[in-house]
Amino acid sequence: MQFEVWAPQAGRVALQCDGVRRALERDPQREGWWRGEAEAHDGSRYGFVLDDGPVLPDPRSRRQPDGPDGPSAVVEHDRFAWRARWSGRPLPGAVLYELHVGTYTREGTFDAAAERLGHLVDLGVTHVELMPVCPFPGRHGWGYEGVSLWAVHEPYGGPEGLKRFVDRAHALGLGVVLDVVHNHLGPSGNHLPRFGPYFTDTHHTPWGAAVNLDAPGSDEVRAYLVQSALAWLRDYRIDGLRLDAVHALVDTRACHFLEELSGAVDALSADTGRPLFLIAESDLNDPRIVTARENGGFGLHAQWNDDFHHALHTALTGESQGYYADFARAPFAALAKTLTGGFFHDGTYSSFRGRHHGRPLDRDRVAAHRLLGYGQTHDQIGNRAQGDRLAALVSPGLLACGAALTLTAPFTPMLFMGEEWAAGTPWQFFTDHTDPGLARAVRDGRRREFAAHGWAEEDVPDPQDPATRDRSCLDWSEPERDPHARVLAWYRLLLALRHGQPDLTDPDLGDTKVTYDEEQRWLAFRRGDIRIAVNLAGRPAAIPLGVPGARVLAAWEPVDTPGADGVLHVPGESAVVLLQE
Repeated sequence: MQFEVWAPQAGRVALQCDGVRRALERDPQREGWWRGEAEAHDGSRYGFVLDDGPVLPDPRSRRQPDGPDGPSAVVEHDRFAWRARWSGRPLPGAVLYELHVGTYTREGTFDAAAERLGHLVDLGVTHVELMPVCPFPGRHGWGYEGVSLWAVHEPYGGPEGLKRFVDRAHALGLGVVLDVVHNHLGPSGNHLPRFGPYFTDTHHTPWGAAVNLDAPGSDEVRAYLVQSALAWLRDYRIDGLRLDAVHALVDTRACHFLEELSGAVDALSADTGRPLFLIAESDLNDPRIVTARENGGFGLHAQWNDDFHHALHTALTGESQGYYADFARAPFAALAKTLTGGFFHDGTYSSFRGRHHGRPLDRDRVAAHRLLGYGQTHDQIGNRAQGDRLAALVSPGLLACGAALTLTAPFTPMLFMGEEWAAGTPWQFFTDHTDPGLARAVRDGRRREFAAHGWAEEDVPDPQDPATRDRSCLDWSEPERDPHARVLAWYRLLLALRHGQPDLTDPDLGDTKVTYDEEQRWLAFRRGDIRIAVNLAGRPAAIPLGVPGARVLAAWEPVDTPGADGVLHVPGESAVVLLQE
C-alpha cells in the first residue's frame, strides 16, 4: 500500500505501520511530500515519525480508533456494501433538520440516531444536517473542536457507523448534510503544525492563529481542505456540507478559497451525477457568498440567515441584549425587511458592531432558497447561559407563530432537533476535555463570560459535568403527550402545506408582500395565492387581508374565514395559513 505525507519542514520522515518502521523518500514530483510503500490492510495502525520524534497520526487519517492522539488506521472505503440506490436530493424545495448525534438519542451513536430517522420522514424533513463528526478529545462534545478533518469520531461509530447512517437516511429518501469546520482546529490533539505551515500568524481569529489560506505553503493547505470536503461527499455519499463561520476564513488571494472549493464541489457533482451543495455560515451579510462564480461571487449554494432568526426571536421574546438590539427596536419591521429583502443589515448601521454592516441582496440574481431561515439553531440555544430553548421562553401559541413564519417564509427552512415538539430538554454547552488544564480554562472562561451579563456562577452549567450532556439529550417520550403532541401535529401540517403548495417554494424573493402593525403586534404576508397571518399579541387582532372568503388551510386556534370586508379575526398568540381561491 502506498503511503504519503506532506512534511516540508522535516529532514527525515519515517512510516510506522503495524509496529514496523521504514524510512520514506522525498517525492521528486511534489515539493515537501514524502512517500513509500508498506504492507497494510483495512484496520492497520500507522503513523509518521518526523526527524526521529514521536509517532504522529496522519494529517489525512481516515480513522482515529484511539482518539486524536493515537495512531491512525487504514480505511478501505470500497469494502462497505452500500444498499440504498441514491441519485441525490437538491437544495431547492428542501427542509433541513439540524441534528447532534451525541444528544439526538441518549445512546449518542449513529446507529441509535438512524433508528429515529423515520420520525423525520413523517415530519416532512428532506435533509438531515449533522453537526460536526470529526474526532475530538473525550466522548461528548459539540464537535467544533475536531482535529482530524478526514476522520469520524469513534464513540459515534467511526467511519462504518457514519456510512450506515447515511445509507439508512438515503433508503428513507433523506439527504444528509454534514457540518465541517475549516476555520480552526481544536486546542487539544492538533498535530498539524508539526507537519507544515497549516496555520499563519499573518491573520488571527477568535481561536488564535488563522488557517493558512494565503501565506507561503498555503497551496497545500487549501488542497488539504478541498480534498477533505470532497472525501465526505465522495466516500460517505454526503449530499452537502455546511461550512462553519466562513467569515473567519481570512484569504487575500485573488481566487478566494470558497470560490476554489465551490468549483471543486460543482465538478464532483457533474462527475457523479448527484446534486451536491455547500451552505455557509457567514456573519458578513455579503451577497457574494451565494452569488454564482460567473457573476463575480464565490458560488456557494446557500447560507444561514441569522438576520431572519434575530428578527423573529426579538418579535417572539422581546429580548434586546447584544446583537438583538437593532432588531428589537422595531421587530415587525425587521421581520418584514428580511422576508422581502433577505438581509436586515444590508449596509445599515449595526449598534452591536459599532459600524455599518452588510450589503443589499440582488433579488433578481439570488433565489430565495439560497438563504436558510430558522427560529432555533444549536448556536442560538446552546450559547445561552442555560441552553434554554424557545419553548422555555414563550407560550405554545407563540411557538406556533414562530413555526408558521419559519415554515412558510421564502427561505429554505431549517429546524433544530426537538424543536418540532417543543422539547422540554435544554441544549447546553458541554465538553469532555481530557486535559485538566483545558477543562478548567473552558469552565472558568464560560462562567466569566456570563457573569459579565449578570449570571451567578452557580447558575451556569459546568461543561465538563456529564450531567450537562445528559440534560441535553432529547426525551423521546415527550412527542406522545401534550402540549408536545399538539406542537408536533402543527409542524407536520405546516410542512405538508409547504410541500403541497407550490407558492410556498417559489424562488422569487421579491414576490413576497408583507403588512404589519408594530403596536398591535400582528404581521401578514402573501406568497402567490397563500396568505399567512400571525398575531403575537395576547388579545385578538383584526387583520385586513383584503381577501374575502379565503379558505383556511391551517390555524393554531379556530378562526372564521375573512368576511366580505376582507378582515381576518385572529385569536391572541395564534397563526393562520389561508388560500385565496
